[in-house]
Amino acid sequence: MLKFKLDNTDAALCQKKINQNDIAKFRNAIAMDYYFQMYYDDLPLWGFIGKVEDNSWSMDGKAPTYFLFKHIQFNALHNNNQIIEIHAFSDPNSAVDITDDVDLDITFTYSVFWNETSTLFKSRMNRYLRASLLPVHQKIHWFSCVNSVVIIVLLLGLLAFLFMQNLRNDLRRNTVGDEEENKEIGWKCIQNDVFRCPLSMPLFCAALGTGAQLLTLVLVLFALAFTGILYPQSRGALSTSIIIVYTLTSAVAGYTSASFYSQFAKTGWERSVFLAGTLFLGPFIFIAFTLNLVAAYFGTTAALPFGTIFVLVFVHMVIGIPLLALGGLRGCNFRPEFQESHTNRKFSREVPPSIWYCRIPGQMFIAGLLPFSAIVMELHQLYASIWGYKIFTLPGILFITFMILVLVTAVLSILLTYFQLTVEDPDWWWRSFLRGGSVGIFMFLYSFYFYSKSSMSGFMQTVFYFGYSASMCYAFFLMLGTVSFYTSLTFVRRIYHTVKSE
Repeated sequence: MLKFKLDNTDAALCQKKINQNDIAKFRNAIAMDYYFQMYYDDLPLWGFIGKVEDNSWSMDGKAPTYFLFKHIQFNALHNNNQIIEIHAFSDPNSAVDITDDVDLDITFTYSVFWNETSTLFKSRMNRYLRASLLPVHQKIHWFSCVNSVVIIVLLLGLLAFLFMQNLRNDLRRNTVGDEEENKEIGWKCIQNDVFRCPLSMPLFCAALGTGAQLLTLVLVLFALAFTGILYPQSRGALSTSIIIVYTLTSAVAGYTSASFYSQFAKTGWERSVFLAGTLFLGPFIFIAFTLNLVAAYFGTTAALPFGTIFVLVFVHMVIGIPLLALGGLRGCNFRPEFQESHTNRKFSREVPPSIWYCRIPGQMFIAGLLPFSAIVMELHQLYASIWGYKIFTLPGILFITFMILVLVTAVLSILLTYFQLTVEDPDWWWRSFLRGGSVGIFMFLYSFYFYSKSSMSGFMQTVFYFGYSASMCYAFFLMLGTVSFYTSLTFVRRIYHTVKSE
């Protein structure tokens, strides 16, 4: 519609016949001060769709009059061959009265004017950054950071103190106590069972591989944002970067899943690599395909054309799948040895009854609630940015929040794993993964609250919102589950190595 550096005045965009049902929807949107949002060269622009004239002050006491704008003027600035800035203005002098419920034939028009500017391309996002640095926005971010720090201090100060006291007492009793006293130490009694392979080993390794890949993806995106290569507010560039980086990091998923699986079995690692390639991508493709069908049915621009879908599939088959296989081969051939020499029993011992915070539901609730409460305010800002009405231009704040989330998840994983081992429950492998992943469940539950407080409605908007929210929360489930497991594995190896050496 807008051709670069080509001015146009009162150009006809389309002629639309609006029925009475559409007239009623437009009146409701105008009454609620709705505005449109569009993008041009990844630059956002906004404009109101209409206006209301209040006639209550007049002598005849007429009802309000509703006008729908039918002309938009675009003012664009460019520097050589690069677009720097663009604005949209709805013309109040070109409006049609939609107060009455009658069918209307409306011709929508637009004008565009291009002007030269000296602003550099790398500085074109500064005006959006200034909006994020307003005092009210800074207070929100600072309050969020303070909230996160307080939770971390309380968590490390209270829980870690109790944890260190109990662990120190256990180790002291192990070194100076008699034989009968040593048998009373719960976590020491299960040293022959604690390193037993978990159930569904291929699926478990695939989950670790996928989580490692997604974690690498997030860190690379942050690195690109900090170096200025990627602008987070540039949605087109962000989507392209996610696709490219995810494809290239397929090797990480293959290597992680195959190397961990091969530490326990010499054959069968191919299945874990295959699952690693489909564990996240499979559900995401299903959701994306369903949403694309919905968008095509409604005839919106959100529907991807067949050519784009073919290119994405071709890139994944030519680059992603070979990298996944190469990573799996390298992980199998250059796997590290599982550094634990305790002799595992053929059959596991019976697990005694435990209190509520040592069971799976209780531990998932604790491990999910505390990290979620540390990031909930920034999560709200992220949701608001993704779904349109706010621009998030502070990747540094987002990175700090992400690191706080990882830190709290790791600390809680160690604490809850220790509590589980003290009640002589050696099945900590899957549970440690589920504990970390439970944060993603809380994030998805929060999406329902955010939706209820927003003005989003309609079938298409609802399925798009919950479809992509579910995909994002599932990615966090896998990422944080991987972080939680590897933290617990390091801790378990450490304490049982101490028992062995003493």
